[in-house]
Amino acid sequence: MRRSLRTQLSLTILTVLLLVIGLISIFANFVINRQFESYLAEQERARSENIVSDLGGQWNAMTKTWNKEYIHAVGMYSLYDGYILKILDHNNQVIWDAENHDMTLCSQIMSDIIARMEKAKKSGDFDSHTFELVQSGQKTGSVIISYYGPYFYSESDFRFINALNTFLICIGLAAFAVSIITGLLLARRITRPVSRAAEAAKRISKGDYAVRIKNETNTRELEDLISAINHLSAALEDQEKLRQQLTADVAHELRTPLTSVGSHLEAMIEGIWEPTTQRLQSCREEVLRLGSIVSDLEQLARVEYQNLRLDLVLTDVWEVVQSVAPAWEAEARKQNIRFSVSGSKAVVPADKDRLAQVVMNLLSNAVKYTPENGEIDVSEFTTERSAVLEVRDSGIGIPEDEVPFIFERFYRTDKSRNRKSGGAGIGLAIAKSIVTAHGGTITVESENGRGSKFTVELPG
Repeated sequence: MRRSLRTQLSLTILTVLLLVIGLISIFANFVINRQFESYLAEQERARSENIVSDLGGQWNAMTKTWNKEYIHAVGMYSLYDGYILKILDHNNQVIWDAENHDMTLCSQIMSDIIARMEKAKKSGDFDSHTFELVQSGQKTGSVIISYYGPYFYSESDFRFINALNTFLICIGLAAFAVSIITGLLLARRITRPVSRAAEAAKRISKGDYAVRIKNETNTRELEDLISAINHLSAALEDQEKLRQQLTADVAHELRTPLTSVGSHLEAMIEGIWEPTTQRLQSCREEVLRLGSIVSDLEQLARVEYQNLRLDLVLTDVWEVVQSVAPAWEAEARKQNIRFSVSGSKAVVPADKDRLAQVVMNLLSNAVKYTPENGEIDVSEFTTERSAVLEVRDSGIGIPEDEVPFIFERFYRTDKSRNRKSGGAGIGLAIAKSIVTAHGGTITVESENGRGSKFTVELPG
């Protein structure tokens, strides 16, 4: 039978608290009772010593007599306290005997003590202890003290121990109630964000990517869970938008050449146009354009779906830049764009051909989006752990809200999607995939209307 997280947490917390409270109560009861028993045993010894001391002073050495009235008073007080005395002189003659004085009272007191101890479930029995009475270093007699050992409860002691046990039971019950309330509240506090996260995950699985969870907890792990769910929903929402945009972009990229070829062929079939070499050449160019788009898509698929195999060897990044840059430098000069390249040797494990493709895509992007009389600066340098390539241009730049999407498929800063000003918008997506496959990073800094800077960092 499956239980909810809240039920399991409540039961677990309740069990732990009850176990702790039970162990503490048992331990406290044990320690207190042991200490109290030790205290009573010590009191019995102290009481016996006091009785012996009091009786020892009742011998009058001058008259050779005992103060029997005082002895009687001590004997009766001791009897009521549970001590049965029998006092003898130095000739072992009985001076005073509690049992001879009042046997009925002695029996009653002994019965009461035994009953209290049996009710308290304490074992023991009455035992007699003989003490010498000494005065000025000379024995004057002896006293036999009988009491319940090893200790016994007086009436006040019995009331105290009962009150203590009742108090401990009340504390246990109060702690039990508090543990239930605490367990339920704590379980509710923990499970509420978890339940909300689970509900949000269900809604996300059904395609509701706009769901967000409000952070109402101070627990770090729960905050991480909520942040992860919110990040997941936001990422999926962005991906859904990109998927929709991708569908629209692919349709747009394919529709234009297909429409052009279709209208040309239809006009020629219906006899409106003569199938001249120029018109057939126009249709061929559109077909080649379609082939280029499909080729770009196939290349991106190979890169992104783990069909990209890297031939990693020690490669000089500066050498790769020098091999690719001249072709784009010539293209830049045709548009009156100042083109500069600087760098130094930087050897890293890389696939030379794929790395050249990254450099080519970045330079192609810079040349296409930099207007006449603009500037393109390519610099390469090394750090302690990596090789860094920077491509800076003074082109049209990227709006701030579009920077996060610059490496997505078919992204174009030119919303008219004029292929004269750029390709299909796949080059940067391919570049990112290749750099990521190398374990590196590619980032962009841009300001709309003032150019962009792309930075590639490859681990050494």
